[in-house]
Amino acid sequence: MKTHTLRACCALAALAAAFAVPAAAQTPVDAAAIAAPRTEPGYQTPRLAIGQPDLQGVWSNASNTRLTRPAQFKTLTMTDDEYRHAVEVHPQNVRQRTDDNQKLSDGLLDGKDLASGRGYNAFWIDPGSSYASVKGTWRTSWIVDPPSGQIPYSQEGQKLRAEALKVARPGSGFDHPEERSLGERCIVQPTPGPPIGQYLYNNNVRITQSPSHVVIEAEMINDARIVTLNGDRRPEAMKPWMGDSVGWWEGDTLVIETINMKPAQTRSYGVFLTEGGKIVERFTRYNDRQILYEFEVHDPKVYSQVWKAQMSLNNGQQMYEYACHEGNYGLEGILAGGRNNDRKGVSNDDGGDRSE
Repeated sequence: MKTHTLRACCALAALAAAFAVPAAAQTPVDAAAIAAPRTEPGYQTPRLAIGQPDLQGVWSNASNTRLTRPAQFKTLTMTDDEYRHAVEVHPQNVRQRTDDNQKLSDGLLDGKDLASGRGYNAFWIDPGSSYASVKGTWRTSWIVDPPSGQIPYSQEGQKLRAEALKVARPGSGFDHPEERSLGERCIVQPTPGPPIGQYLYNNNVRITQSPSHVVIEAEMINDARIVTLNGDRRPEAMKPWMGDSVGWWEGDTLVIETINMKPAQTRSYGVFLTEGGKIVERFTRYNDRQILYEFEVHDPKVYSQVWKAQMSLNNGQQMYEYACHEGNYGLEGILAGGRNNDRKGVSNDDGGDRSE
């Protein structure tokens, strides 16, 4: 009995040491959660007729968990009691709050913020109604390394990102279409990745597999990322919005490496890459209800270390066609307003943040 206890303690200590970073301590509980098996114990990964592990279906990462860790959380994982407390104090998905729904039906609320503190019409927001469970543990952030749960920008990386934003947004933001965000122009949102991100709503993605390709389709703006499994890269001169993705199988895990992303897209979802940067993703069926999604961001010019994240993609709902009107009507009005200000001699600069 003593021998087993000693071995367990040594193993736990070694696990914690392996994930320790000098800048921030990793707790043994967090380290164990990160290193837990990619597949639920006893679960047999289903396979398609073509022999590949079955990742197909609609999956959602809608959750109150976000990429970086909020200041109120000091660790990656929460106990059940801590989770229940966090859910109580966090504004919930307003569509699941029956009291507000009833007031809306009775005409007593106008559908604006509903005291949720959000700047967008809260009735339409669909962030999820709880924090995420990843490999059986409640998570306070998707980022697992560094232990702080924050993006590890270097000083040089912050400078490079700021310079890139100036190039992409040289004027007031009302001068020409290239100064508006990709989402506003209905071109692409960060939801299909890489890495797969979150948005205010429409957090569903559909995965479709074939012997030679995997397609990751996002409900948000109907973007589809096509991943080749034959190892062929596109010509260097081609820079797709979502990069050049090549995938392969490592056991039951689909690994995707993406390079050559357009700079405008790499500002999405907190990720900025320079030439030579890359994103590595891993998809593994954890159980019938969840895919474990992991990604790593590599770019020594921007970050002080390779940073890593773990995310849960859970059984989603039916995907619907997304009609993005901003790029069809809103942009015309935005630019027309800018030209009207020019004629009046009024400054177009609102002083706001026009980053992705």
